[in-house]
Amino acid sequence: MPTGSKSKKLVNSERLWNDLMSIGELTQKDQPYTRRAFTPMFAQGREWLRTKFVEAGFEVSQDAAGNLIGKIPGTTAGAGTIMVGSHSDTVPSGGRFDGVAGVIAALEIGRVIKENGIKFKHDIELVDFLAEEPNVYGLSCVGSRGITGNLSSESLAFTEPGGEKLSEAIKRVGGDPERISDAKRSDIKAFFELHIEQGPILEREKIEIGLVTAIVGIRRIEIVFNGEADHAGTTPMDLRRDAAVALAETIVFIRKIAEEFAVIGLGHFVATVGVVEVQPNAMNVVPQSARLVIDARSESRELLDRFVEEVTRSAATAAESYRVSCDGPKILSDSIPSICDNDLRILLGNCAKDLGLTTRELASGAGHDAAFLSRVAPAAMVFVPCLRGKSHAPEEWAEPTALAAGANVVTEAMIRFDAI
Repeated sequence: MPTGSKSKKLVNSERLWNDLMSIGELTQKDQPYTRRAFTPMFAQGREWLRTKFVEAGFEVSQDAAGNLIGKIPGTTAGAGTIMVGSHSDTVPSGGRFDGVAGVIAALEIGRVIKENGIKFKHDIELVDFLAEEPNVYGLSCVGSRGITGNLSSESLAFTEPGGEKLSEAIKRVGGDPERISDAKRSDIKAFFELHIEQGPILEREKIEIGLVTAIVGIRRIEIVFNGEADHAGTTPMDLRRDAAVALAETIVFIRKIAEEFAVIGLGHFVATVGVVEVQPNAMNVVPQSARLVIDARSESRELLDRFVEEVTRSAATAAESYRVSCDGPKILSDSIPSICDNDLRILLGNCAKDLGLTTRELASGAGHDAAFLSRVAPAAMVFVPCLRGKSHAPEEWAEPTALAAGANVVTEAMIRFDAI
């Protein structure tokens, strides 16, 4: 708990923790902790949250994009909205904290406001955004895209392997895709999101509160090498057109250039080759084709552009060296970096300091709903430490005191912002 404040408006740490553990029990028992968007288990979690919102006395609704919203009306008509929240869906075999910690923190903040009779000029909205994580429809941040007017008709037509469209799935969970434009908001004056760091920096440096400067842009890049299939035993080495060797050399280069970019002082940079496919994928056949997909992330658009240029040159050189052709790099997806609001970050830092908490500024290497909210409103994120930086895994863990500290900082920031 924060050491610098005895105010009655501190969150109830035990209640916050118990709620977080309770919703964590709503999971596929054979694959903890899994509550993927649009699944029956996700629906159970949503119903659990809806019940908690109602019990807390919030006005509860669901918008056209499928976002679950708990509202506390403000005292001044037209003052706009202070929004706080995150997402309750998970990746397969994920954790109990990614996303949902921010939703439960929002729930607890709302309770603090109601129980202490704190009056806000602004409306307060506590939000569980729909489908922040990648899902079977191939689109992440569905709800926050909807709120910010970035859920296109093309996106709504995306289908899962069984043929159901994203629009149909949104309708199935209570949204209204035919009125998707109604979800777009222009009244949000500030957005706050609490999240575990999903990295090791805060824990390693023994810092209690992370103040997020930016959310990285994510660029997915595909490269395909095409050679010629041959017998692995009879084809001389100097006559082979082995696509896999060009792929291997390119992967090594990607690692080296990413390490260089990470330390040149232009901000966070990482790159990962997470998809590798070789055809015909037989032990006694020289590979005919080889495909890789790169996930590159940075808060600097310049670095991402330079990375693509360097990889393009390297892949072409590797292809020439091994007598294969190169198709790509092809940009599969490209999200722009999102800068968090400087004034809100300063406000959060001052609140943390006044609550006796240590702080550090850092960029987020993961995507968040706040990235989309930042396009239409001032947005800020608070990170709290997580064990060994582990995330997207059942071992994901954050301490109750860390979560309460983060929730208290956000609560205090919302109160101070309302008073401006």
